[in-house]
Amino acid sequence: MTPETLSAVLRESARIKIQLAEEQAGAILDVIDAVVAALARGNTVFFFGNGGSAADSQHLAAELVGRFTLERRPLPGLALTTDTSILTSIGNDYGFDQIFIRQIQGLGRPGDVAIGLSTSGNSPNVLQAIGAARAGGMVTVALTGLGGGKLADQVDFCLRVPSTDTARIQESHIAIGHLICQGVDEALADGRIPRHNARGIPVE
Repeated sequence: MTPETLSAVLRESARIKIQLAEEQAGAILDVIDAVVAALARGNTVFFFGNGGSAADSQHLAAELVGRFTLERRPLPGLALTTDTSILTSIGNDYGFDQIFIRQIQGLGRPGDVAIGLSTSGNSPNVLQAIGAARAGGMVTVALTGLGGGKLADQVDFCLRVPSTDTARIQESHIAIGHLICQGVDEALADGRIPRHNARGIPVE
């Protein structure tokens, strides 16, 4: 890679994020509000996707259960991409398209938030899980690329990164996820999310 190519890639990544801020700041803030409201009620935020989006799901769930920047109590976030026994048994017995939907049906409850990550917006297993989440009274969010694919019309909130390049889309997905985590930290700091654990487990 030449220095010119490196610079061009970084500039394109930055340009996409600037366009995202200009076009979808309001939608991102709406998603932050929905996540904050769910956590304030004691609900759970679920993340799921394939490949790099699976890794992003785990990253963002870890920010909630561990911490982002604020020293605060753990929050209920769960990536549906981590339990190899669940993933392989469902994949083997029911098919790969079922690996997320069965977890949503088994673990989700009304008021939870389901965040599906798909750069194309057309991942069958993400689409099925989102459908089950909506049927179960969950708030549904999609992080996609340009256009949103089939997910765009099936979620409460669709955050479309203005790009068709998978790598650039995933870079913006993490940026969006970090904005959500920052919004959650701010809500904890100003009291919109209680400092105590709604499930009755003592925490400092």
